[in-house]
Amino acid sequence: MNRFRGGFEAVPRWTIVVAAVGGALVLLPLAAMATRVNWGGFLALVSSESSVAALELSLRTSLAATVLCVLFGVPMALVLARTSFPGQRVVRTVVLLPLVLPPVIGGIALLAAFGRQGLLGHTLEVLGVEIAFSTTAVVIAQTFVALPFLVLSLEGSLRVAGTRYEAVAATLGARPTTVLARITLPLVFPALLSGAVLSFARALGEFGATLTFAGSLQGTTRTLPLEIYLQREMDPDAAVALSLVLVVVSLVVVGLTLRTVPDGQASDRGSGRSFLGLGSRSGGLS
Repeated sequence: MNRFRGGFEAVPRWTIVVAAVGGALVLLPLAAMATRVNWGGFLALVSSESSVAALELSLRTSLAATVLCVLFGVPMALVLARTSFPGQRVVRTVVLLPLVLPPVIGGIALLAAFGRQGLLGHTLEVLGVEIAFSTTAVVIAQTFVALPFLVLSLEGSLRVAGTRYEAVAATLGARPTTVLARITLPLVFPALLSGAVLSFARALGEFGATLTFAGSLQGTTRTLPLEIYLQREMDPDAAVALSLVLVVVSLVVVGLTLRTVPDGQASDRGSGRSFLGLGSRSGGLS
């Protein structure tokens, strides 16, 4: 029903039509792709040695990149949302730049920094560390393009949440790290989870920066998107089948996340539990 409890319409009727067209724009290409799948040979197409290796590498590197995004993105979002310093807008712009930067340019930038002739590449090579055209390069490229998704999602949630709970906890004697772990992070956990999923999905689908910075070596740097691109020229049926696998994996990840955090109320419940947990301690907090 397109109505609120008060009896009036929730949204203008024309928006439903436009929304339906937008939904069709997303669903129609996916449905069309499903009709092109060679279902008779599907298992054989997706279970080839190169396909399995590419899928395994994609999942492994995307998971590693997501961990790095959380590790670096949470402090970055906190600094941008909770502090003020000269040049903050410039810093935020640079942090979010990979969102709009063509991935190939990102790969060239990474090569300029970590390539064998790059800014840090020669020094790392002397130390016996080679990054370019390795699995490590895949993880770095995926982190580079996926990190802004987590920072953007988490920073916005931190600004909306405000600092009232943290302020009360601080007056009770809680140290900043305790406030972060028991108040701030539970308060914005849905946004953190959402940002992590977006980062994982972006890393899983990364193509341009990975190809430019890491190359396409089977079992080492050839992720599933690269394998799909390669198979598109050699075996179109395999490319379509692998594309469907990637779509299904992405749907599963997003579906599990939506089931874990059904609505925004989880944030309030989590923050309430953490706050009550802090308040139940007698004396100072540490």
